[in-house]
Amino acid sequence: MLVSEFDYHLPTELIAQEPLADRAASRLLHLQYRSGSLRDLCFREFPDLLRADDLVVFNNTRVFPARLYGHRSGVKAQPLSKQNPAAGNFLKGRVEVLLTRQISQQPNDWQCLVHPGRKIGVGERLFFGDHNELEGVVLDRGSFGERRIRFQPVPEFFALLEQFGHVPLPPYIDRPDDPADRERYQTIYARERGSVAAPTAGLHFTPEIFERLRQRGLEIAEVTLHVGLGTFQPVRVERVEEHRLHSEHYSISEKAAAQVNAALKAGRRVVAVGTTTARTLEHAAAVVQLEPGAGEAGIFIYPGYRFRVVGALLTNFHLPKSTLLMLVCALGGKQQVLEAYRHAVQERYRFYSYGDCMFVE
Repeated sequence: MLVSEFDYHLPTELIAQEPLADRAASRLLHLQYRSGSLRDLCFREFPDLLRADDLVVFNNTRVFPARLYGHRSGVKAQPLSKQNPAAGNFLKGRVEVLLTRQISQQPNDWQCLVHPGRKIGVGERLFFGDHNELEGVVLDRGSFGERRIRFQPVPEFFALLEQFGHVPLPPYIDRPDDPADRERYQTIYARERGSVAAPTAGLHFTPEIFERLRQRGLEIAEVTLHVGLGTFQPVRVERVEEHRLHSEHYSISEKAAAQVNAALKAGRRVVAVGTTTARTLEHAAAVVQLEPGAGEAGIFIYPGYRFRVVGALLTNFHLPKSTLLMLVCALGGKQQVLEAYRHAVQERYRFYSYGDCMFVE
């Protein structure tokens, strides 16, 4: 199967640069796999699309301010522009570091993406904050172009990140982050800190929507998958089967596993909110049932995959030729999903993280 089969044309102006003021005002494209039918709806209608006995599963990961702007050793620190912290960032030794995963706590080692990458070698010392509150040293390079950085001990590492770290907005959002993004680029049910990108299908939910789910008596479960380097990893091969997906840390409680297994045993449908939730459930699913626990989810789902757990999926619109689009095609059918994307472009839906969504049955 060729990666080029998952391409589509998207006008740049359809990439959402700002979130809607009202989360639940997003549009929702409803795709039914068997009939291929498409309906243009509003997200507020989502609870009405669910069956009374559905189990709805959310990813409760929380995004942290993982983007750091700093400078290399031997370069005097200068305050960065509050309006655009990246402006001039790569002049005179400036660097940008994206923390993608904590490898260990003691010592405090992180997997990172670094820019400008070619100029920053092993042994390089990096400093962050107006007064060099954080110091790190590059330990080695990884196979995906990332670096391992060890930060010097500080009393409250994450408190410092909250102080001068930046929300890691995706690269297709062509603006610097602002204070409003700290709340808006976060689901309202986010609890477990660890992601560098939001599970964006969940951004549409509001307390009002959750109340409607409760009023209908729908069962809700939560899992955790911390979105990391895999989100930023492009597919560089020609054949889908040759791509190797970077793993991401997940955890499933005994309660959540019991809820999913009970639903499957009773023949009830499991609805995944987001591709990260779908990957977590499918990775953890054994031949007969889903297993609780924590680990590394490296499962790569593309057409031909047989879903063991997920029966329906709420998801945002994804980049062309991306692994996330391939996952949606695996559930909804490649031709049907790509036709839905063409329809969404024609109807001027808003795309990507701050955009509209699809419900695939």
